[in-house]
Amino acid sequence: MRARLDIPAGTLHRISHRSEILGSNRLGDTATREIVVYVPNGHDGTGLPLLVDIVGFTAGGPAHVNWKNFGENVPERLDRLIHDGEMPPVVVAFPDCFTRLGGNQYIDSDVMGPWGTWLTTEMLEDVEGRFGCGGQGMRGIFGKSSGGYGSIIHAMKHSDVWSAAACHSGDMAFELCYLPEMPSALRAIAKSGSIEAFVRDFEKGPKYPGNSLHDLMTFAMAATYDPDPDPDVFCGIRLPVDLNTCEIIEDRWNAWLQWDPVHIVDQHVDALKSLKGLWIECGDVDQYNLVYGARRLKGKLDALGVDHVYQEFNDNHSSIDYRLDESLPFLVKRLTGE
Repeated sequence: MRARLDIPAGTLHRISHRSEILGSNRLGDTATREIVVYVPNGHDGTGLPLLVDIVGFTAGGPAHVNWKNFGENVPERLDRLIHDGEMPPVVVAFPDCFTRLGGNQYIDSDVMGPWGTWLTTEMLEDVEGRFGCGGQGMRGIFGKSSGGYGSIIHAMKHSDVWSAAACHSGDMAFELCYLPEMPSALRAIAKSGSIEAFVRDFEKGPKYPGNSLHDLMTFAMAATYDPDPDPDVFCGIRLPVDLNTCEIIEDRWNAWLQWDPVHIVDQHVDALKSLKGLWIECGDVDQYNLVYGARRLKGKLDALGVDHVYQEFNDNHSSIDYRLDESLPFLVKRLTGE
């Protein structure tokens, strides 16, 4: 049930997109992807800016348009913000980027697939070609958690495509958010017998126990940041620690760090300075320690002279969609110059 029946609803269009490049993954994931596109009431999309919503681990973009108890889904939130004059009309795309390993970091990986390339080429071409929205200088990207990570990485590496980005509680300072998960992953391997046995048991269901979802996420990160090139290694998963002692394997861990926003921000100063808008935020009691990475990134951006908005709020990592009331108007206004 919509919270406010006086607000006219935008239209949701469901596209079945057949990618020419996503089939090149080692997970066996489909190259056919659903993209849900929100177009505000009274518009057909022509000439409007475009935002792309990339979601957190275990979710897919279309999940953000589902009915939501005790609150708004993202299209309802957009309807309200636009109707109340909080932000200009905007088209928003919700692409399905779910994978066999439970999620996505939205970068190219030989194992996971060329997700960074897909988002900045085929996906955009399909949406913009159909609705006449976006285009150079009129595209923004936003997300939370893994989606927040993807947003800040795309701001750094694809500023020629995106002109604004919002990172909500994104993965960064990998030594704080990923290394603490390694002992649990090692116990999961020891219990199952191998990474392959763990993943296959997880897939059998009918439900997953305890910390298994976090362990699956750790394996997904390994397949993303430092996949094993050996095609015989199951899903290319190799951890950056010794499986017996949990000691860091320096060359593998360094490969992970080459994707850590805090560690690589100095390499992307010009790209970040070219953006029309950059929003970074995190809850001050984030249970995955992400606030400390956010503070480190803010400090570096300040020192480098990169214009951005940084906010901390009194909450943790969970159920924080209400923060979109702050970031989405910021993005659209920066894109449109209002």
